[in-house]
Amino acid sequence: MSAKQTPNINFLGIDAGGTFTDFVLFNGQTWRIHKVLSTPENPAAAILQGIEELGLEKLLVTHQLVITHGSTIATNAALERKGARTIYITNTGFKDVLTIGRQARRELYNLNPPIIEPPVPEALCLEIDCRRDANNNVIKALEEAQLDQLEQQVEALQPEAIAINLLFSFLDERDERAIETRLAKYAFVSRSSFVLPVYKEYERGMATWLNASLGPKVEQYMLTLKNQLKSAAVSVMQSSGGTISIEQASKRAVNLLLSGPAGGLAAVKQISRHTGIDKILSFDMGGTSTDVSLMDGDFRLSEEGTINHWPVAVPMLDMETIGAGGGSIAWTDTAGLLHVGPHSAGAQPGPACYGLGGRMATVTDANAVLGRLQPEAFLGGSMSLDLDAAQKAMTKLGKSQHLDADAMAHGIIELAEQQMSAALHNISVKQGHNPAAFTLCCFGGAGGLHVCSLAERLGMRSALVPRNAGVFSALGMLCAEEKRSLSKSHICLLNDVTNAQLTTWFKELADQALSELTQPSDSIDNEQPMRIEKRLDLRYAGQSFSLDIAYGENLEDAFIQHHKDRYGHQLPLPVELVNVKVEVIGQAKIESLETINQTSPAKQAKPINNRLRRSGNEQIAVYNRDELAVNQCIRGPAIITETASTTWLKSGWRLQMDALGNLLLKKS
Repeated sequence: MSAKQTPNINFLGIDAGGTFTDFVLFNGQTWRIHKVLSTPENPAAAILQGIEELGLEKLLVTHQLVITHGSTIATNAALERKGARTIYITNTGFKDVLTIGRQARRELYNLNPPIIEPPVPEALCLEIDCRRDANNNVIKALEEAQLDQLEQQVEALQPEAIAINLLFSFLDERDERAIETRLAKYAFVSRSSFVLPVYKEYERGMATWLNASLGPKVEQYMLTLKNQLKSAAVSVMQSSGGTISIEQASKRAVNLLLSGPAGGLAAVKQISRHTGIDKILSFDMGGTSTDVSLMDGDFRLSEEGTINHWPVAVPMLDMETIGAGGGSIAWTDTAGLLHVGPHSAGAQPGPACYGLGGRMATVTDANAVLGRLQPEAFLGGSMSLDLDAAQKAMTKLGKSQHLDADAMAHGIIELAEQQMSAALHNISVKQGHNPAAFTLCCFGGAGGLHVCSLAERLGMRSALVPRNAGVFSALGMLCAEEKRSLSKSHICLLNDVTNAQLTTWFKELADQALSELTQPSDSIDNEQPMRIEKRLDLRYAGQSFSLDIAYGENLEDAFIQHHKDRYGHQLPLPVELVNVKVEVIGQAKIESLETINQTSPAKQAKPINNRLRRSGNEQIAVYNRDELAVNQCIRGPAIITETASTTWLKSGWRLQMDALGNLLLKKS
């Protein structure tokens, strides 16, 4: 079975990126792909445009369209610090926790570090005189008079959002709930016992503040989108790689910070199942940024993510993002040094070769000047490229470096690839993995243009370009499972915990996750079986950091071995339980790529389209990917075009297409 068997239902995956918004439509038998330029000022406009161009308006009204959406609205708001005016409420004496943080310096040896703006201005940090201790004993009870005073302060400040973070609220949420009930009429309210009920008040407070700060914008966007999409069932991708209903997403903005990139990793997992390749370095290069991650059997979840140097302690796929994409602008500083990114030409005006008014040279323009992008084949011919404009932009920048247009284009690509290979190095070598043992899987509209060079830089000899790699994240939205990941702190020695206690704690979290997962808006079919995965965060007593261990027999032995594998030693100390974690996982809308990727026998029999196009001093063969035969071997240099992306096969590399349409690349 390749998809949920529901009659006349169409599944639509949408990835709203910084340059393009991608669509993948699957009706249970066939699929279609589509791209439109994004509308960053109103992301919903590009979504509605794509739905109209795909002719899906009628399906919105007839309940025949199920949508999974990857959104960048939370990410962009956080990066640009365009969150809501937010009040932070905590216990008396602790209002400066978010400002002080962990007192970690970004530049250890800089004697004149720049002044860092605190997350919340001091005037918006409020205190309330109540307190519980680490054993949940009440030291100072919350009284009505204190709530009255707090309400008056909030009313005077007129916030757009409120974050509540009381000490040890993960042990007892009643005080936070009482504050939320009193203040909900004034603004969007986020409490730590809902967002992240775990210990460490700074990390918990930052997650709660981010959720509150981003909440009003995300909530307005989600509810507006749901209204505009009428009767369609809509779910949203989370940073953890699972989907969540649009209603719940509107309350959990902090869980959406990697919403778009997470979609591509869900599709990579499907590719891994079909190809049998379980060691993959993923490389997602879009128009604005590049995201890299490592899969060794599965992708790793991290609770130590950051955005704008702020910790994000909610579960996120372990991923590194850099500001180097196809639309990244090349520029020179006052010393004449060349830089690429992080600023992007975006969708408007876009790279110069888009012909929409862009004047600055970008990575895409560099590839166009070198003949690696075919003007007549770009986006399947639906958007032509202005090579003259790209040449002018490259020539203008080249004058400052005393280089001609071709040499300047090579320099831009060289610099961009250095940045991308550094990110891949960080996610692999710095975590103890040898890239040579992995396959580089590239996707995104620009990924195929750089896959061979990046593999060479990392000493890798194999790579994989999935079919329709240019819309791979949108496809991943449909491959992602419905998921809820919940955790709660229970700090005690592991030997002091009974199996009965663990069973009770797991059940409490599982019941909550199941109740959220089975809401009608989450799925058109709530009868499907769900699986529950149980994990624990363990550490040696006295340590600050913990390791994630799957629940099972011999937990202490498993932790000791994992600690030895990670750090090379063990300690003569008792093992301590920190967090209990549960993940409830439902069904994906597409469970197999076989149906949508299978190449028909008629297509296999078609001859290869072989044309010549001059690039520098080389004659380059150009192939149409849809006309390639299964198991056909091509040797570089060559260009393989398809509707949503292009693959540049360097000299010294060969490729072969498998039965599912994936291009398998090998270094000769």
